[in-house]
Amino acid sequence: MKIVVTGATGFVGTKLVEQLHALGDHIVVLARNSQKASSLFPQSSFPNVEVVGYNPFKLGDWAGVISGSDAVINLAGEPLAGVRWTDKRKQEIRDSRILTTKVLVEAIAQAEVRPQVLISGSAIGYYGTSLDKTFDEYSAAGDDFLANVCKYWEDAADAVTGLGVRLVKLRTGIVLGMGGAIAKMLPIFQVGGGGKLGTGKQWFSWIHRDDLIKLIIYALKNSEVTGAINATAPQPVTNEDFTIALSKAIKRPAFLPAPAAALILVFGEGATVLLDGQRVIPHKATIHKFAFKYPDIDSALTQILA
Repeated sequence: MKIVVTGATGFVGTKLVEQLHALGDHIVVLARNSQKASSLFPQSSFPNVEVVGYNPFKLGDWAGVISGSDAVINLAGEPLAGVRWTDKRKQEIRDSRILTTKVLVEAIAQAEVRPQVLISGSAIGYYGTSLDKTFDEYSAAGDDFLANVCKYWEDAADAVTGLGVRLVKLRTGIVLGMGGAIAKMLPIFQVGGGGKLGTGKQWFSWIHRDDLIKLIIYALKNSEVTGAINATAPQPVTNEDFTIALSKAIKRPAFLPAPAAALILVFGEGATVLLDGQRVIPHKATIHKFAFKYPDIDSALTQILA
């Protein structure tokens, strides 16, 4: 298959391209920083990977690579956690998801030979936050900042269905692997400084990076997978349970909680990523009999920290 990928230099995208290359697919990486992408995927090691520089906010010559491709995987988006959400940052979060997806759909519309499928990123923030509700793909959208970003993000992707292209909207939870969120937490936990965030009662709906990549490839290859699909493990945990599991996995105590007030002071509205959550179940993945390799947090952390 010829597969066009955006967001290929990120925590998930890099491993996805490596896996697709190993399967023998031809991958076109659309990269804002083509030099960085070329260093990650050198021709000597990745002969089936082609790096094309592009402006994700504006159509250009890069759009020509869409024509004749079998699939487009859209993983672009600015990180949400670890920064204060100023007005400028919130606009960057919106534009890097909504505007870039609109431009990508315009490129698909212009293609002489359109791809068969678009797998477009979204997030479980779509559902809003709750301590007691359980959400699946048929649950209604929330009405906070992240929920609205996700709704407009998905709306931008929905336009592709009118072009005869199958659409999969990947509502991803917190992705765990060596790197990403774990890399930020591990040094703190290793010196015994870890602990729950706020009350610790907020839900932590997660997925192992290997399972996320496996799910993307499953959706890529199976035409019956359409619409929204939750990319989360079948056993979500609370933040407190995750803290206990991580502490156990690295054999270090975790008794220094981070008070909600302190996190809000540092991150402002951006603290919602840490203090709020939602219990999300991968109902569609279960219907399609997708087999998670790491369905529970203990098995996931054991593999990551081995």
